[in-house]
Amino acid sequence: MSYTKTNDQVITFTKGMLEVRIFSGREEMGREAAANVSATIQKLLENKKEINMIFAAAPSQSDFMQELIADERIQWDRINAFHMDEYIGLEKEAPQGFGNFLRDRIFGKVPFKSVHYINGRAEDPLAESKRYSELLTQYRVDIVCLGIGENGHIAFNDPPVADFNDPKLVKVVELETACRQQQVNEKLFDTLSLVPTHALTVTIPALLKANYMFCMVPAKNKAEAVYRTLNEEISEKCPATILRTKEGAILYLDNDSASLLN
Repeated sequence: MSYTKTNDQVITFTKGMLEVRIFSGREEMGREAAANVSATIQKLLENKKEINMIFAAAPSQSDFMQELIADERIQWDRINAFHMDEYIGLEKEAPQGFGNFLRDRIFGKVPFKSVHYINGRAEDPLAESKRYSELLTQYRVDIVCLGIGENGHIAFNDPPVADFNDPKLVKVVELETACRQQQVNEKLFDTLSLVPTHALTVTIPALLKANYMFCMVPAKNKAEAVYRTLNEEISEKCPATILRTKEGAILYLDNDSASLLN
């Protein structure tokens, strides 16, 4: 890798088509990511009546979201919002629910034109997959804001179920134990037995349809996943490696998540 220091705090380089930016802390990372997303939104709305965005729900996104909703330049009433995954079977108001997480941090904080939730309590998850797939077909995604899991997943596309050529836009998946354990490690659930075993997720090809992907990955617990994303062969063994093939993708790191990089 060839590093470029753009100022006293930011190091940038590229790996494949993926631009990587390393910040001294997660607050700086979140601030810059939000500024870049805001600028992209404004650029797109110069030529489009409305745009469509998919958001990830995770603690890693909190700094970014806080900065984004504070940006008064964004015309939220011209943006349709989606999220990328949801547990199956949680109680309706469970704080761990990804729709609830996003409602409390962004969807319910600014006046989107529309917000489309994945229903993890649907009686027929396959029918819910079809419904949400049809929405993503109707509202072609412009921007995806995502993270990377400890096992290298993007959305809930864990290594055993990830498919770079997936014919589906949304599908039901069984969650890998490592993915479920991360939820406990991050204190979202008290024990592994409380973490749902299945979820609905937007697939990798559906995410890659976006013209722009902004991937925010702070914290020490993500250091190994970041290293694998940037150094392993591009394969479903580490789903996030696919980001290296995506033009218009930026990976934002802090010193902790970048700690294993040379």
